[in-house]
Amino acid sequence: MDDTPDTGALPPSLIFLKWLVIVLMVTMIGGVITIVGLLVTRMPDGSSVGVPEAVVLPEGERAAAVTVAVGMLLVVTESQRLLVFDRMGTLIREVDLAE
Repeated sequence: MDDTPDTGALPPSLIFLKWLVIVLMVTMIGGVITIVGLLVTRMPDGSSVGVPEAVVLPEGERAAAVTVAVGMLLVVTESQRLLVFDRMGTLIREVDLAE
């Protein structure tokens, strides 16, 4: 006498569910690969931030961050100074942030 259960075919509803789970798994793997690929290719490389050509920074300064505001351009330098330029690239104001 054989006590092993019958391992017949799965019911159609379970076969459909199995394929849905497989498609979901493949979609999620593709999504993770896409997100990682976008993060790797679009992350900044750590070099200094680009400043528009009309703006000339003071001697020895490198931009750490650049923000465009209404009618002005704000540049934070690596030496913790905020430089405010107008749209033509003229230095309007300088603020020391290290205080």
